[in-house]
Amino acid sequence: MKGDLFSSEHMVQPATAPGMTVENAKCIRYAVSGEMLARQGAMIAYRGSLQFERKGQGVGGLLKRAVTGEGLPLMAVRGQGEAWFAHEAQNCFVVELDPGDEFTVNGRNVLCFDATLSYRIATVKGAGITGGGLFNSVFTGQGRLGLVCEGSPLVIPVSAQYPVYVDTDAVVGWSAGLGTSLHRSQSIGSMLRGGSGEAVQLMLSGEGYVVVRPSEATPQKAQQH
Repeated sequence: MKGDLFSSEHMVQPATAPGMTVENAKCIRYAVSGEMLARQGAMIAYRGSLQFERKGQGVGGLLKRAVTGEGLPLMAVRGQGEAWFAHEAQNCFVVELDPGDEFTVNGRNVLCFDATLSYRIATVKGAGITGGGLFNSVFTGQGRLGLVCEGSPLVIPVSAQYPVYVDTDAVVGWSAGLGTSLHRSQSIGSMLRGGSGEAVQLMLSGEGYVVVRPSEATPQKAQQH
């Protein structure tokens, strides 16, 4: 067979190293030698001797959304082989964490990660129930974290002189050391008259970076298991 479909642009080549790499803009490849963790339902193909184990609610509760109460169930992938992960054709990115690093991320943006990373649920300080990211997950340790994002994300520097205000439905994550609080950008009178529709944002202050996707939250599709 011939044609553009079978060109080198689309043809998968053998993995050159274990672990996580970006296969293309919409997919992450993981060369598994032992164990890794991924979002349930995100595996689109694999080869080799791999086993997929659904994780219980204890781990699935890691990535909760405050407004809907949804959890993001995880699965462990074990063995020797290669697996490819994607989610709704969203763009894929890899974040490398070193010892001492910390990255807070919204659960909807997590695709897969190294088993060497530690994680915990954290309440976003200052964000009440109106904050779309009331519960986020905090990753620490050494390893790689695969993320998905609708469109190309914006990485905005945050400084003490210039705090950044983000829509709670658009924020993907932020680096360690940033303080968070809710900021109301319009008066009660303006809200009663209709306002701009952007009444409350999450303010990030300190020194670091915030990652924002170029779209607000869309209605969540039912989880398929």
